[in-house]
Amino acid sequence: MKMDVIDLDANATTRPLPEVVECVARHLRESYGNPGSRHALGRRARQVLETSRDTIAAILGAEPDEVLFTSGGTEANNLAIFGFPRGNRGTIALSPGTHPSLNEACVAMQQRGWNLHRFPVDRNGLINPDVSATAPWSDIKLAAILLAHNETGVIQDVSAISDLCRNHGVPLHLDSVQAVGKIPVDFRTLGATSLSFGAHKFHGPRGVGGLLLRQGTKLTPELVGGHQEQGRRAGTEPVALIAGMAIALELWHRDHITRTATLATLRDRLEARLLEACPFAVVNAAEVARLPNTLNIAFPGVDGEALLIALDLAGVCASLGSACASGSTEPSPILVAMGCEPAVYRSSLRLTASVMNTLDEIDHAVEVIATTVKRLRVNPRSAPSSPL
Repeated sequence: MKMDVIDLDANATTRPLPEVVECVARHLRESYGNPGSRHALGRRARQVLETSRDTIAAILGAEPDEVLFTSGGTEANNLAIFGFPRGNRGTIALSPGTHPSLNEACVAMQQRGWNLHRFPVDRNGLINPDVSATAPWSDIKLAAILLAHNETGVIQDVSAISDLCRNHGVPLHLDSVQAVGKIPVDFRTLGATSLSFGAHKFHGPRGVGGLLLRQGTKLTPELVGGHQEQGRRAGTEPVALIAGMAIALELWHRDHITRTATLATLRDRLEARLLEACPFAVVNAAEVARLPNTLNIAFPGVDGEALLIALDLAGVCASLGSACASGSTEPSPILVAMGCEPAVYRSSLRLTASVMNTLDEIDHAVEVIATTVKRLRVNPRSAPSSPL
């Protein structure tokens, strides 16, 4: 189906691949039994569930019993933040500008009496290993880091944090929702205690995700009422959605080298041509490794909100940051933490491609964005009001 808009907001969500849609539909028809039931229909559903678990575990460098299914990345992040801390109150250390599902869970813990320590980052959004080593580790009970940032696309080197956590006996949670299905992720190599992911970020179905949980790790469940997922997450598993997530991840894994090259080509073309058309533009975190599909670019002199609305009316889907933070009037926390000037963080736009985009769409989007930016810089009052 041809869309009448150009979707450059893939970090918010992606369109399920045709194979995924067919997989989900097939299992809704054929594997509808409760996987906890002790009869033929239940056994059939259980087989699909465990085969999917095996597939996901193998691709992500985990053991099958380390894969815990959730309703998505938000629940997985919440489960880690609320499920790990034990005993007397302490400190949770986290990276600045985290996704709202991670940040708000930590803020909720702060309201319960816990302390928060935010690791400082440099101008590209990378955590300084030397500075993080001086954190109050004697009081830290949990560390939570974004593996790949949802706004800037910056891929964090977590090796130093992982070593510090291991040396101090601190659980490490990695929010990998934007990383899984875009770059190779190996749970064992990363040295994390837990790792979250969500299917709809890599062309899988919405409403399903997971948490990898290191063997032997104790976790207090948030949902109770059943013994599903080894007693760690109550609720009948959505077998069809889980099967769709597994096939979506498997499709990425089979073709990830080509996909990465395709996304990098689209992103780099978008970046280069926008800088050519708007030489005053600033690419945030341009100097470090980023997700191959993600461009965070500022157009000083233009109000980001006005630009977003104008682009929407012109048929280009973009965002100012996380879709879960949509509607917030506060500047992007990660861009502020990176030391960006107000003129930069107030005019920054997140453009994220998927493998369903084409070079023709990229070229047309550049034309629309550049024309809109130049118009708004000359006449800010020409910005349309929000259609919402």
